[in-house]
Amino acid sequence: MSETPVSGGPVSDAFLADLAAASHILAAQGVVDAFGHISQRHPDDPNRYFMSQSMAPALVTPDDIIEYSLDSEPCNANGRNSFLERFIHGEIFKARPDIISIVHSHSPSVIPFGLVDEKMKAMFHNAAFLAAGVPVFDISEKFGATDMLVCDGDKGIAFAESLGEKDIALMRAHGSVACGDTLQSAVFHAVYTEVNARIQHWTMALAGDRSVAALSEEEGLLADVPNQGACIRAWGLWRQRVREDVNW
Repeated sequence: MSETPVSGGPVSDAFLADLAAASHILAAQGVVDAFGHISQRHPDDPNRYFMSQSMAPALVTPDDIIEYSLDSEPCNANGRNSFLERFIHGEIFKARPDIISIVHSHSPSVIPFGLVDEKMKAMFHNAAFLAAGVPVFDISEKFGATDMLVCDGDKGIAFAESLGEKDIALMRAHGSVACGDTLQSAVFHAVYTEVNARIQHWTMALAGDRSVAALSEEEGLLADVPNQGACIRAWGLWRQRVREDVNW
């Protein structure tokens, strides 16, 4: 049995409350249901991160948050179970020092774009970040037939390599991951990836054989600048709704 990793140090109650609230927000916005998870890097130690114990996101409280090493070993499990796919988070945090928060979901409108030869595109300005490109991770290419879960370090490394420098990646026949340089931006990216997918389905049905005027990569870069402010506005609304429900 491996040695329990040392904590990166205490974090504030507000940090834990916001991370727990993010799970509730993702559930309320239809990104996660009984499954899915969000993580956040330790504010003082980049080699540690936090996510909830294995449970439905809408039920998470600050007391359910566990600290992990980047090898995804818990520092303070105290009998609580960990998500099997926590290795998604640990290996992305290892590979991408710029990433602070990661959402893994089975966002339903997004899944089809990992199954067919149709790239996800940025349909509108709030989803401008998608114009940079959305890679698709096919776990079978390296690991053959599996249960589709990124349940160990090797699979986590392969997924992080597929993600590369992008903030969004799809997982064939599974789900997707959205990353951000803050907790708020990761939530924003996850929510608007799902919204954008719905809009793209509608647009493709309406367009038929006609072309679709999605955002170009240059337009995406320009449109994503004001999204930094929009992200905070959206978070303020969503966070307040959680606070009204649970008082933290």
